[in-house]
Amino acid sequence: MVTAPKPSPTPAPAPPSLRDRTVRLVRAEVGAVAIRLFIEQGFDNTTVDQIAAAAGMSRTSFFRYFATKEDLVLGHLDEVGQQVLASLAARPESEPVWQSLHHALDALMQEAAASPEDNLRLARMLRETPALRVRQFGKQMGWHALLTPEVARRLHVADEARDPRPRALVAAAMACLNAAVETWSAADGAIELPLLLDQAMSAPAG
Repeated sequence: MVTAPKPSPTPAPAPPSLRDRTVRLVRAEVGAVAIRLFIEQGFDNTTVDQIAAAAGMSRTSFFRYFATKEDLVLGHLDEVGQQVLASLAARPESEPVWQSLHHALDALMQEAAASPEDNLRLARMLRETPALRVRQFGKQMGWHALLTPEVARRLHVADEARDPRPRALVAAAMACLNAAVETWSAADGAIELPLLLDQAMSAPAG
């Protein structure tokens, strides 16, 4: 009997370089300083110069690490979007797509649970700051672009451009996430965020 050759193992991703680790460390430290100032003074009342001074760097150095002030709050969402995509791709093929999308958002629930008070403050800041909400919307549109092809694959959609279902499901999942976070923020964290997400994502079926 002729057996098929074994596929070559997928090479492990290269570890981050020293420079990459240094950049992440600096970004994390500056981000922590900025969040403290935002909470104390408000986002709109805190300037880049104040953040740079509190972090012990120049304004020019600040812009080497962050393109905008909004990125201090929302810059990590690109990485979180990749985590959600990886979680979605890892779900069983036989699982209904809507259920897979729900489980894929567990990465966000875990992040919120890791430091609920800080994340609740950030959620309030997002709710109360129009500039951040606009930026958040742009980040989430990037998530749409990431997740839609995987949803289309799971639905066996031959031509994504002619079938609205993948986009509709991703958009609905994002709307449920936003509704859950806004309710969590409005309730001052009195209701657990995962429960609110469960309720929101059961609404279409209910």
